Amino acid sequence: MDRDIHTMDDVLRLMDGLFAPGADRWTAGAGSWWDGFYADRDRPVPFFVAKPDENLVSYTERGPVTPGRALDLGCGPGRNALHLASLGFEVDAVDLSGSAIAWAEERAREAGAGDAVRFHHGNAFDLAATELTGPYDLVYDSGCFHHLPPHRRVSYLALLDNCLAPGGHFALSCFAAGGADGPGMGSELPDAAFYERGGLQGGIAYTPDSLRRIFSALTEVELRRMRDEPSESPLFGEPFLWTALFRRDTGNDG
Repeated sequence: MDRDIHTMDDVLRLMDGLFAPGADRWTAGAGSWWDGFYADRDRPVPFFVAKPDENLVSYTERGPVTPGRALDLGCGPGRNALHLASLGFEVDAVDLSGSAIAWAEERAREAGAGDAVRFHHGNAFDLAATELTGPYDLVYDSGCFHHLPPHRRVSYLALLDNCLAPGGHFALSCFAAGGADGPGMGSELPDAAFYERGGLQGGIAYTPDSLRRIFSALTEVELRRMRDEPSESPLFGEPFLWTALFRRDTGNDG
């Protein structure tokens, strides 16, 4: 008889196990699935392009976000990490997929920026206590958060609390729920339903209000649809995503 649940980590791992093994997209064990996803670099996957997100470019051009230390969560082939490095950020970038990291490192060498970004292969939650300690002036997530099951939002918020510097910014792009605001992508089922069916089956869609509730400890700077960018644009943009920018208070605000 096992009675091993006595910490929050134990609870989270127990809830991880409520999902079918093949549905895992967020633990270290999911690396092989993501390796397969990135294996064919010629697939018509929108975010395989070597272009930074339009919202990230906007944040840095307009001034809310200025160069400092940055963490790119779920960096994939490194398009946003390399853009930040080109602006003078000191960048750590992490991904579960060794194939994605290898591709990102190749892109960095081709751009003459081989030493500009520190790429990390692994689970950001596991690495937060060792390699990704912060504090970071910017934590950027383009498409990682919406692949987490509901209970792992707890881990995500803890990571932000531990590594985001006072006065620092957290920026997010995630699947948008449909409705009056336009087309949606990702599942709009209630949180409990994911445990009943044992998987996310592609990811979770969010509304602006749900994002505001989840990140209520931070101050909202901007929350909008990502702009649609034409194929000839130097920027990446897809309107089925929300983009959000939040700021952590310095402790002297108000």
